[in-house]
Amino acid sequence: MRKLTKRERFADKVLSRYQVYNSIFSTLPYESITNTGVMLPLFEKICIEGYKKNRNPSEIVEVFFKTYLNESNDKERIDLLFYFIQYIERQVVLFDAIEDAAFTEINNLDGRGSLRALKEEVESKNKIKEFKKYLSKFKVRPVLTAHPTQFYPGSVLGIITDLTSAVKENNLSEIKSLLSQLGKTPFFKNKKPSPFDEAVSLTWYLENVFYSSITNIYKYIKSNVFNGEVFDNDIINLGFWPGGDRDGNPFVTTEITINTARKLRSDIIKNYYRDIRKLRRRLTFKNIEAIIIDLETRLYESILDYNEDPKITLNELKKKLYRVREILISEHKSLFLDQLDDVIIKVNIFGYHFATLDIRQDSRIHSKVFERILEVAQQNKIINKPISYDKLTVEDKIKFLSTIKGDLNLDSFKDNLVNSTLSSIRAIKLIQRSNGEKGSNRYIISNNQSALNIIELFTMFRLSNWSNPSVDIVPLFETISDLKVAAKVMESVYLNRTYRNHLKNREDKQTIMLGFSDG
Repeated sequence: MRKLTKRERFADKVLSRYQVYNSIFSTLPYESITNTGVMLPLFEKICIEGYKKNRNPSEIVEVFFKTYLNESNDKERIDLLFYFIQYIERQVVLFDAIEDAAFTEINNLDGRGSLRALKEEVESKNKIKEFKKYLSKFKVRPVLTAHPTQFYPGSVLGIITDLTSAVKENNLSEIKSLLSQLGKTPFFKNKKPSPFDEAVSLTWYLENVFYSSITNIYKYIKSNVFNGEVFDNDIINLGFWPGGDRDGNPFVTTEITINTARKLRSDIIKNYYRDIRKLRRRLTFKNIEAIIIDLETRLYESILDYNEDPKITLNELKKKLYRVREILISEHKSLFLDQLDDVIIKVNIFGYHFATLDIRQDSRIHSKVFERILEVAQQNKIINKPISYDKLTVEDKIKFLSTIKGDLNLDSFKDNLVNSTLSSIRAIKLIQRSNGEKGSNRYIISNNQSALNIIELFTMFRLSNWSNPSVDIVPLFETISDLKVAAKVMESVYLNRTYRNHLKNREDKQTIMLGFSDG
């Protein structure tokens, strides 16, 4: 029998199923759905004909109502158009769920471009040693950015997940039940989402997708490439912008940044708690069960006390898990060791940070803020001698800034922008104490135009009682003119002794971003 092409598999597994389940959706006992399901195909027909005749949208809508609902008033017309939008949104969700359910049947997950195919190619060329060396240093950094128009609310994401499972099992009664729920579930809230709401929306993907998928990738490499040998490179480091991206969203505050970091920590601890709870059902052995119960209890208490430090430190969590591992091997014949190792891998990858919360602000905002910071620094005698900063050359400014550090009092500033900028630096320090350094260790400068932009931000850290910040200063060169001078800018920065010492403390690594951040 001939093997179906990818297009044919898509038609069979997605389009055909969609037509069947969409017909179920249109028969749900809700008046708005029933009427809309009848009128929408007629509207589609009028649209197709209208486009062929080069009619504009207003003309097409007018033709539709004159043809089928000539006696309807304005309110009835607006209501029906609104129902069309609602109906189509739910059709899109249904299609997404069906497509997700059929993904493994349509796509060859072990084919060209997959990790397995790459491993087999490397083995065939006898390059496994070089491959291991490369993977030991290789890093991928997916960054989740804030685009709230692309979000489904959490309730809808939950329906999609359940609907996908029901479609995989071809469970018609469950599918109908979920479609009924979908028909009554609102897609939009009554108010515009806050930056924290955007962050919460994206943490759903961390908790329900990345947590398991990143772990599976790591386990595959460790088992099939390194064959159980030492492999301590976590490969994939997640970045997270919602709640920290001030350039992308001016409504981000320090409080939102801190709450987002707490949310990330709470979510990862919640996942650990679930895993430990499952593990407890298996590790019922002497000298182990009590440790597991203690871990479960303290992790649970850490979830409840959202605003407080965890009831167990990350270091203690790791120590206890490794202690359980030792006992399991020495006293209990390594029973369920694979399940325990799965949890240990996750804890080593995600720590208490889950994803690194990046802070971002525009260089032009920094320049405005910095003028006021220098004024106050002189008033507070952090800068001992008077200086006309704006009259200095760029080279002299950089030289001067490399000599100053201190601890500016935020109460000295009445300007909200200055307070917001400096408090975001202090927030990074706070987050690192509670979530670990990876909790927030990158400050991105949008529209970076010069070496001075980098040194000014670095000086802000040094004036925040943080002379050796455990933070990467990341210039983002966005415009063509900025990209042209990027090499000279970075050369100038590298020649600065104070900043060069900072890089030594950062493993001699400098991160640079090129091009539009969301392009």
